[in-house]
Amino acid sequence: VQLVESGGGLVQPGGSLRLSCQTPRRTGSNNAMGWFRQAPGKEREFVAGISWNGGNAVYSDSVKGRFTISRVRGASTVYLQMNNLKPEDTAVYYCAVDRSSIGVQVQRVAYWGQGTLVTVSS
Repeated sequence: VQLVESGGGLVQPGGSLRLSCQTPRRTGSNNAMGWFRQAPGKEREFVAGISWNGGNAVYSDSVKGRFTISRVRGASTVYLQMNNLKPEDTAVYYCAVDRSSIGVQVQRVAYWGQGTLVTVSS
């Protein structure tokens, strides 16, 4: 299963980007989905996750208040709106489909996207 991500790019500090992730043939429509990121030389880390119906969203402390994850209930597309971006947000962002319907944990991820690069620099 190939997840298709888009929306990455170069942005100045304080700017915004919106990432999108679409799965084929409604894969993930009944699953929690989320985003992870990996900066150069660092381990992959959780960024945000959302339940299958969009009713429960969880964020890492480093992005809380700046990033918003969303999806249409039961749909197979998830978005990550990133505002007030900082240089430390620079990373490859990966979309993930979890095996559960409620939340996202790295050990339960069933499918990964190929990653999209976000660079925050002046």
